[in-house]
Amino acid sequence: MSQSLLNPDTNLQRWLTAELRSDHAGETGAVWIYKGILAVSHNRQVRDFSSAHLKTEQGHLARISDILPASERSRFLPIWRLAGFVTGALPALFGANAVFATIDAVETFVDEHYQQQIDRLRGEPAQAEICALLMSCQEDEISHRDEARDAQLASPGIVLRTWCRVVGAGSVAAVALARWR
Repeated sequence: MSQSLLNPDTNLQRWLTAELRSDHAGETGAVWIYKGILAVSHNRQVRDFSSAHLKTEQGHLARISDILPASERSRFLPIWRLAGFVTGALPALFGANAVFATIDAVETFVDEHYQQQIDRLRGEPAQAEICALLMSCQEDEISHRDEARDAQLASPGIVLRTWCRVVGAGSVAAVALARWR
């Protein structure tokens, strides 16, 4: 399948390679978000949540790695790892509600990001397998978001809402950079 991604003859292939690069970078960041949470949090509910979702994100990363050649991956993967770790560890310092609000913010962005890709690929029968992969990943991310929402103990205050906006804006910037390289 990866050979078709490298075909420079079509705008779709260039677009898809850039999108898969952003997905790979995003799933790398997601793995490290959960590693950051697990490095800091001692809360059993948060740790159980994070351990389970870490495995899911590692699976997503492996599946995307299988179709995106190493030569096409983002050059900024060390930054995505660090940013992911900080995005997980920092709210974990402030407790379960901060962790769950952060995951809600991240997964809300990821749901929309995957949906844009799915919408474009739905009309491309030759890319049905990749579209199905993205739909499967999206389904898991929505589940993570909903689980995080359900676990929040209180509505986020202004500081946490501001943090979540920063996380969302950082996600937008990360996708743009990863698409580029």
